[in-house]
Amino acid sequence: TGVPAEKIVEAARIYAGGKKGTIIYAMGITQHTSGVDNVMSCANLAMLTGNIGRESTGVNPLRGQNNVQGACDMGTLPNVFPGYQAVTNDELRQKFEKAWGAKLPSQPGVTVTGAISKMIAGEIKALYIMGENPMISDPDMSHTEKALKNLGFLVVQDIFLTETARLADVVLPGVSFAEKNGTFTSTERKVQRVRKAIEPVGSSRPDWKIITELSSHLGYKMDYPSPREVMDEIAKLTPSYGGISYDRLERGGLCWPCPSPDHPGTPYLHKEKFARPGGKGKFSAVSYRPPAELPDDEYPFTLTTGRTGFHWHTGTMTRKDWALDREYPKGYVEINPQDAANTGIRNGAMVKVASRRGEISVQANVVDTIQEGLVFIPFHFAEAAANKLTAANLDPVAKIPEYKVCAVKLERG
Repeated sequence: TGVPAEKIVEAARIYAGGKKGTIIYAMGITQHTSGVDNVMSCANLAMLTGNIGRESTGVNPLRGQNNVQGACDMGTLPNVFPGYQAVTNDELRQKFEKAWGAKLPSQPGVTVTGAISKMIAGEIKALYIMGENPMISDPDMSHTEKALKNLGFLVVQDIFLTETARLADVVLPGVSFAEKNGTFTSTERKVQRVRKAIEPVGSSRPDWKIITELSSHLGYKMDYPSPREVMDEIAKLTPSYGGISYDRLERGGLCWPCPSPDHPGTPYLHKEKFARPGGKGKFSAVSYRPPAELPDDEYPFTLTTGRTGFHWHTGTMTRKDWALDREYPKGYVEINPQDAANTGIRNGAMVKVASRRGEISVQANVVDTIQEGLVFIPFHFAEAAANKLTAANLDPVAKIPEYKVCAVKLERG
C-alpha cells in the first residue's frame, strides 16, 4: 500500500484509545483476493478493542450502492432465502415452499462471477439482468462480453439503454428511485421508506410490477396490489423483519432485527453477547496472501480502479446529468510525477494503458497524490473502460474480483 507498517500500528492504537470507535470500510478493503481476510481483520480489531456491542461502535461496510444491504436481506445471495435463511435447511426451505406454493432448490445457486464462466461453457443459456451493467462493471471486459454473446437469450431490465442492454434480446424499461414506492435498507440495517415523486415515464414500470406480471404470464400467479403487500409477506416469512410494516415505517426507519410489531428495532448488534454458542466472539487468524497479479518487467505498474466524487458506478445515470458530467467528462489515468518523467508522459497527453487482457487510451493526469509505481483509473467510462484491463481473480470465499490490483504498462500516445 505504501503506508509504513508503523503508521498502521499507530492508527490502530489511536482507534483503541478512544472511548468509542467504529470502522467503516469500503471497496478498498473488499475488492481483493484477500477481501474476506481483510474484513475479518477489521472485526478482530473491533473485538480486541471492545468496539462491538455498544452504541457508536461496530464494523460497517460503505457499500457501492445504496440498497446492497436490503437486496442481500431479501435473498439475492445464492445460498439464502430472505433474512439469510439457508437454502440447505430443510425446515426453512419447506416454510418458503408452503408459502410460495413451489418446489425450491436445496443447494446454493451460482454466484455472479461464477455465472460468467458457466455462460462461456454453455451451461447457462439464458440470463435475466436487473439494474446492472456487467459489460462495464465486471472484470476482464472481453471475458464478460464473450459470456453474454454466448447466451441463447438475454433479458435486461434497466432505466436506460446501457452497454449491456444493447446486447439484449429483450429490454424491459424499469423506473428510477423517484418513480417508485418501496424501501431501502442502509448499512446500519435501517429499513426506510422510499416514496414515489413522479409517475413512471413512458412505458416504464416499477421492478416489482414487471416481475409479478411476467411471472403471471409464465404461469405462476403473483398477486400483490402494491409494495405494501410485499412488505407484509416479508414480515411473515422473515423473522428479523417480523415487526416491520409500512404503517410503522411512516413514523421513521427501523433497524432489524425487529421481530414483532411492538419491538423498537435494534440500533446496534451484539449487546452483551454474540449470537454464537456461549455468547463469545470468535477471532479469526489470517495469513498474508499477495495479490494474484503483481507488476513485473513487462507490466511494471500496479493499476487500481475506483470511483470519482462526481460519477456513480458505470455512469448509467450520472453521465446523463450535464452538471456532473461537466466535472469529469472523460476517462483519465492518474500517474505519479516521477513515473511520468521516467516514461516521458506529459500532463494532459493521451496514454495507452495495457494489461494482459486488453488496452485503452486515456488522458494522463500527473498528480502527486498517488505513489510511485501505482496508477489509478475510474471505471465509469465505457469509451475508456478500466475493466478491459482488470483480471477476474476472485476472493476464494466471497468470490469478489480483485479490482484493486493488476499489472499494467504505460505508453505515450
